Amino acid sequence: MNTQTLISDNKARAIAKKIVEIDPAFTKVISESKLCTIGRTKSDQTHFSSLAASILSQQLSTKAADTIIKRTIETAGGELTPRRVAKLSQEQIRASGVSGAKTRSLTELSNVFLDKKSGVHKLHELSDSEISALLLPLFGIGRWTIEMFLMFKLGRLDVWPVGDLGVRRGWEKIHKARVELEPKKLEKLGDKFVGFRSHVAWYCWRGTELI
Repeated sequence: MNTQTLISDNKARAIAKKIVEIDPAFTKVISESKLCTIGRTKSDQTHFSSLAASILSQQLSTKAADTIIKRTIETAGGELTPRRVAKLSQEQIRASGVSGAKTRSLTELSNVFLDKKSGVHKLHELSDSEISALLLPLFGIGRWTIEMFLMFKLGRLDVWPVGDLGVRRGWEKIHKARVELEPKKLEKLGDKFVGFRSHVAWYCWRGTELI
């Protein structure tokens, strides 16, 4: 079972130090960033609201995603819960600026969470691979959505979201790459960081802002 166990600030600093030891190119971004938050703080979101927010954020800028999430929460009466979302019509959800595909995803996700036999209420007790096997069959939930859930809701330390454009662009900036990285190439480059790749990804995101 893999319930979330928070890591200490010292552990996070040790990870940052290890990243720099393995790849000195990260020195600047790590020295100029705050300490990575993944695994250090518990999310105040529920499993459902975290997954719902990830669905709403797909293929959107942070600013646009925040706006859509805020509108959807307001439409749902101030909180994203399975029961509240299930009661909304497709028209109500779409009126918040949500696409048709994402509306279907939210509706199906709410129905799964309302089914007490589905197993989604114990996601925090499952391994990363078990969570993927349970969620991937759901409409509109792909690898990226699951990775964001693992990292920011469950605080899993070894997630490597190579499909995320921000992670790839950050890696390119940090390493002064002249060509764009393909996900498969970055997948292999992350092998040397196994055990704490979530933190590497987090610093790659910071790299897009600081470099």
